[in-house]
Amino acid sequence: MAKTREPVRDEPEPAKRADAKRNVEALLKAALAVFAKSGVDAPVRDIAEKAGVGVGTVYRHFPQRSDLIVAVFQQEVDACADAAAALSAKHAPGEALAQWLYRYLDFVSAKRGLAAALHSGDPAYSALPTYFDKRLRPALRGLLDAAIAAGEIRSDVEPNMLISAVASLGAGGRQWDPAKARSILALVIDGLRYGAAGKR
Repeated sequence: MAKTREPVRDEPEPAKRADAKRNVEALLKAALAVFAKSGVDAPVRDIAEKAGVGVGTVYRHFPQRSDLIVAVFQQEVDACADAAAALSAKHAPGEALAQWLYRYLDFVSAKRGLAAALHSGDPAYSALPTYFDKRLRPALRGLLDAAIAAGEIRSDVEPNMLISAVASLGAGGRQWDPAKARSILALVIDGLRYGAAGKR
């Protein structure tokens, strides 16, 4: 009696999902690097090549370029916001705030390649300012409150002041120097400590 041939089985669904997740993570990382270097109009093939995938994979996950830009921005916002809790667990309140401000400067600097798109007026990006506020401002507010309560920074500081100051440092022109921006931020942080309750 002839044996019945086993049907060809597709790859298990969990494996497919894991592979798709890896591809998305690689694409977001590659896109951030390419956008920072060449702007958001860089060829999709450059992103695909850097991520180690085919161009078709890019369009399968991100049908429009704006979909990829939004995903990159949101991922970076999330990473920056989530860093607040990790830093608070590792450092004293004042140092956690300082480290987060450096992390935020890195975030602003990295998204310089996205700036043209984010300020283009394209409705595809209209929700991003709200997303930014919802995720980043509470993270900074928590760090500030803890540092003020510990007497490690002055009490007259508001999140908007720091958000604007650091954003200005990270959004320099063509002569932008990351080392100089970090040096200036160090001065800002020293200013936060001046007049703190615990320093009197």
